[in-house]
Amino acid sequence: MSRTLDHLFDRNVAWARSKTRDDPEFFRRMAEQQTPRYLWIGCSDSRVTANDVLGLDPGEVFVHRNIANIVHTSDMNILSVIEYAVEQLKVEHIIVCGHYGCGGVERALMAERGAILDHWLQPISMLHRKHLATFDAIRDETARLDRMCEINVEMQVRRVAQTPIVENAWARGQELNLHGWIYRIQDGLLRELGPHLSSIGERDALPSIDQRVLTPVGGAAPARRKAHTGRANRARREAATGCSCPAATEERA
Repeated sequence: MSRTLDHLFDRNVAWARSKTRDDPEFFRRMAEQQTPRYLWIGCSDSRVTANDVLGLDPGEVFVHRNIANIVHTSDMNILSVIEYAVEQLKVEHIIVCGHYGCGGVERALMAERGAILDHWLQPISMLHRKHLATFDAIRDETARLDRMCEINVEMQVRRVAQTPIVENAWARGQELNLHGWIYRIQDGLLRELGPHLSSIGERDALPSIDQRVLTPVGGAAPARRKAHTGRANRARREAATGCSCPAATEERA
């Protein structure tokens, strides 16, 4: 195995040339300033990169990533990122995005305990132990892990909303929206889980995360919601008209 990474420098040169060929002003614009509207708080998983998932160019999304997309309110790293994004960049949206099959969340559910990593994952582990009977009732291991991945996203959105940084922004009338999303690597689609928060009042009205453990969560990706809505509308028309022919059931895109 080579001890150097010359092949990555070669790929970098090819990428830069390609971007310049397609858009001669691309790097000049990037160098002038960054004005992202979004802060993405995601997992460090190498398969879940914000710009690719969102279809955005560099400069359009400010990114923080860590194992299992956890918001530790004592972590100076993430607090600094949130403060800079909110107070300097004036982002309008903070997206906490987890993903199904998360290895960090899976580790948090194990009995094996270590030092640094398990300290980091402790909020997930504690919630899981607190509601162990509820999670153990989900017989399928994959479904159980995915459920915990969803709950983790909801918990971290609440933690972002509880920071003085976000509270102060809302108190001074700054437009700031919080979103809880989850990504499925198998199909490349995002799903909106919630909660969606835009004010202290909305945050304070939320049910507790313990209540959410006991309530089904999950959301369809927008493209799939549209498809599902189309099928439901066709079914209703067929029931009303007694006709299932394409001409009577065609949905406009």
